[in-house]
Amino acid sequence: MMTTSSRGSLVPFLLLTAFAMAAVSESRRSFQEIASQSGADASTGTQWAVLVAGSNGYYNYRHQADVCHAYQILKANGLKDENIIVFMYDDIAENEQNPTKGIIINKPNGSDVYHGVPKDYTGDETTAANLYAVLLGNKTALSGGSGKVLSSGPNDHVFFYYTDHGSPGLVAMPVGDYIYANDLMNVLKQMYKAKKYMNMVIYIEACEAGSMLQGLLPKEMGIFATTASNAKESSYGYYCPGDDDSSEYDTCLGDLYSIAWMEDSDAHDLGKETLQEQYLVVKKRTNLSHVMQYGNTVLSKAFLSTYMGQSSKKVSSVPLDELSSSNSLAVPQRDADLVFFQRQVQKAPKGSSESAEAQKRLDEQIARRSHADRSINQIVNQLFGDSSAASMLTDVRPEDQPVVDDWDCLKTFVRTYEQYCGRLTEYGMQYTRAMANMCNAGVDKNGMEAASIQACSGKA
Repeated sequence: MMTTSSRGSLVPFLLLTAFAMAAVSESRRSFQEIASQSGADASTGTQWAVLVAGSNGYYNYRHQADVCHAYQILKANGLKDENIIVFMYDDIAENEQNPTKGIIINKPNGSDVYHGVPKDYTGDETTAANLYAVLLGNKTALSGGSGKVLSSGPNDHVFFYYTDHGSPGLVAMPVGDYIYANDLMNVLKQMYKAKKYMNMVIYIEACEAGSMLQGLLPKEMGIFATTASNAKESSYGYYCPGDDDSSEYDTCLGDLYSIAWMEDSDAHDLGKETLQEQYLVVKKRTNLSHVMQYGNTVLSKAFLSTYMGQSSKKVSSVPLDELSSSNSLAVPQRDADLVFFQRQVQKAPKGSSESAEAQKRLDEQIARRSHADRSINQIVNQLFGDSSAASMLTDVRPEDQPVVDDWDCLKTFVRTYEQYCGRLTEYGMQYTRAMANMCNAGVDKNGMEAASIQACSGKA
């Protein structure tokens, strides 16, 4: 006969067994749904895409080229313009530095990827606030632009692709404030609660891109994400000109992770390749940083066509080795601007006013870097002393934790630094790790303000 004690021990066991069976059932249900929706004809919902280039300036050519290329892939695979929303500053195609006016390419001798790209949000409209409004489908919150927003629903699939500069806890936009990881996550959670999608896929190209999702993205939200880098390393510009390169382009044409997923998509039938298969291909080709995956990895069993559409044309499979080019130069994102300005110096006639102007621009870039290095190091030294300064600059949190506990503190520190020391710039953005570590160590706004004033003499 069962005793009271044995009954008491059995109840928790039965509860745990029931929970485990429920979890397995949910997992099977999710897999079955994915399997049924993987075919090009199986899904009854609509495919939506939001494509974002977060930079401007010709030396950042590659980011807008990436987004234009992504658009061409989606368009070729059947997505309609009304379901593709594009953010790009649009200062590249007609730029005086562009040797092929009106044309943007994403690889050497590549085809034009600029033609037909929707100009939804350009120039001063390329803000974080507008992006959040688009993702939430909130037209009343928009400022300018085409007015196109995600009008998706619970049966739809959403693809979100971002490419630009990043740093621990944030990524940039061409105009206005940064996109902070917690703000993006709050938007995604609102989308989930509002049933703005059945499932969602996110690709992020940026330095420290993993910090946008690390310790933040719950698996139950129906989102699968991959990033060009983990939370502590650079991503890489690609197809960059070398010192002895005769290319007419003086800037990197693409980014390594982005080129990897897009050239793979160009080369394969999206209805026969899964997200996980593409992740593995991209991870192998992106050999200078650690390509990461986050969220619900079960969703990666779906075919790419579930999110990116599928062309009726036959596509010839291309081996990975043929996609890679050993002659292509990869450069850390934060150094790609120097490639451009150095090329300008090299190409200018010696002794000319053009040469002097090019050298001046290069010197200014280097001076801004030196200013960021000096000012941040001085701030950290003042607050923590020489013995602890190094750890504030380099300490990295475990992979299951976000980079900072108090996001308002990080935002305040970034604003305070920029108020007294000037804009961080793409190079200086790396120091948001130090600011996050200072927040985690308990530094308050007054301390950060005083140290910034002393380091920068109160002048931005």
